[in-house]
Amino acid sequence: MITVAVAGVAVLAALAVFQLVLIAGAPLGRFAWGGQHVVLPARLRVGSAVSIVVYGVVALFLLQAGGAHSVLPRGLVDVGMWVLTGYFALGVALNAASRSRPERLVMTPVALALAVVCLVLALR
Repeated sequence: MITVAVAGVAVLAALAVFQLVLIAGAPLGRFAWGGQHVVLPARLRVGSAVSIVVYGVVALFLLQAGGAHSVLPRGLVDVGMWVLTGYFALGVALNAASRSRPERLVMTPVALALAVVCLVLALR
């Protein structure tokens, strides 16, 4: 299970780097936040910063569910993995419905990969 967790953390790390690039003003906004902005406005840059923190918390859950450490209460992690599975499954639907073609093509499979990782870890 640790391999699955590490794979999920690798995807989250890539997303965190992507969010940092967006915060820095890179013209990649069409891949995120509905794809309505080439360069993110300040409010969405704040959202990107919050996303990085969320990714860190998710990584903590994935690594514990995969058996890498034991920091959080097991019951919290068990429930959290199911919540995260639902969250990323919803992300698949929302990204697939995006008006931004680049966002649909890139972020839908990313969300699907994370949903599958969470499901596998939830079923452990």
